[in-house]
Amino acid sequence: MSQAIKIICVDKGRELAAQVQRIFTEDKIELAYSRNLDALVDRFERETFDIMLFSDVIANQNPSDAMEILELVSIKCSKTQILYFSHPKKLKTAHKALRAGVFHYCVLPVSDQELKLLIETAYEKQSLVGLNMMLRTDKEKNTFESMIGQSTVMQNVYQQIRQAAAIDIPVLINGETGTGKELAAQAIHELSPRSEAACIPVHIGSLPDDLVASELFGHERGAFTGATSKRKGCFENADGGTVFLDEIATIDEKMQVSLLRLLETSEFNPIGSQENISVNVRIIAASNADLLEEIRLGRFREDLYYRLDVMQINLPPLRDRHGDIHLLTDHFINDACENFQKTVRGTSAEFMNCLDTYAWPGNVRELKNVIQRSVINCSGDVLELDNLPERIVHNQNKNMSMNIQVGMSLDDVEKELIIRTMEYTNHNRTKTSQILGISRRALYNKFKRHGIHY
Repeated sequence: MSQAIKIICVDKGRELAAQVQRIFTEDKIELAYSRNLDALVDRFERETFDIMLFSDVIANQNPSDAMEILELVSIKCSKTQILYFSHPKKLKTAHKALRAGVFHYCVLPVSDQELKLLIETAYEKQSLVGLNMMLRTDKEKNTFESMIGQSTVMQNVYQQIRQAAAIDIPVLINGETGTGKELAAQAIHELSPRSEAACIPVHIGSLPDDLVASELFGHERGAFTGATSKRKGCFENADGGTVFLDEIATIDEKMQVSLLRLLETSEFNPIGSQENISVNVRIIAASNADLLEEIRLGRFREDLYYRLDVMQINLPPLRDRHGDIHLLTDHFINDACENFQKTVRGTSAEFMNCLDTYAWPGNVRELKNVIQRSVINCSGDVLELDNLPERIVHNQNKNMSMNIQVGMSLDDVEKELIIRTMEYTNHNRTKTSQILGISRRALYNKFKRHGIHY
């Protein structure tokens, strides 16, 4: 063995760990120790091991959790060989452990010679390839496609995007200006079977009314003044792929009819042509307006709405994405430094506190612009309060408390408090349990009870 074997011993006492230390010299092994299942999962999220020695004393305390963790490690950490140690009268659990994916089991007590042989054999038969898939970089934990955020509301959005990508149906994305609707549409496309074809965004609200039809459907030469040549529209260019229609509420009645026909028949006519063109295109639409209110006011067709609203994704405003402002700020600082050749390494506490307490009516887009401006104006290597626009410094939202409304059940209040505390601690379960004054096991039980996934 040219390098030290990394071993973690999972046992209630330290007898097994002491035996390993007695057998091997210090330069031959790196030994870690864990005595409960919660700490074990945390350990594998931070480190990787060659061998895990697992005692049935731990397994028998909570058999279902133990088997679940053994299976998790065997699948997600394929390079980690698991040796299971069972007392003579507990062999039934050992057989379950084998089915969960352990490398070998041994009946206790085990002699020094046998234990040494087991560890050396397991190490020699260790997979030459295989990563600890429970280990993730901060970037992997906090990003999804081109979207950044680890808050609970964004994790829910990511799950909806995965679902939308798996089914080839129209999707309607709602959200305030600046919440990242185009990024969400792009993520759906990139994760879908259409990813090899084009994804064409059309920002309808920025187009003159008389050019919307030409942009979407194309035109023949001479179809209107200025049409000096034939031109394909977005739907024809995106055949096999996706068209993202932003600000869908701004299209007029005639265009709504044309779009409805396309959704129903997959056909359209370019301007100035009688030819029917068939396309295979997925439509993702987005709106920052309330389309149901637009229908009530007679400005948007109800039948078109229900054609677009096969699946709906609502993007949360930045003020509801607790914990994400710090991640986004770091990302935008790095981007701005690269773009403007600056060397800003961070922010002052006052700067971040000001960002945290601002309401962000322009959402992520506004935050990006503010950070970019702050980096440009910064003469040092740390962003300070005087680098921020006055509107943010002087119009802080002071209300940092959790809203508890009359009508909420105690269960709802507890669930919201746990979620907010997890976000406050950057998803650190140990700190969360300490703040709430409960054990980690009790916290895990509450996760399960309330359907909270971390």
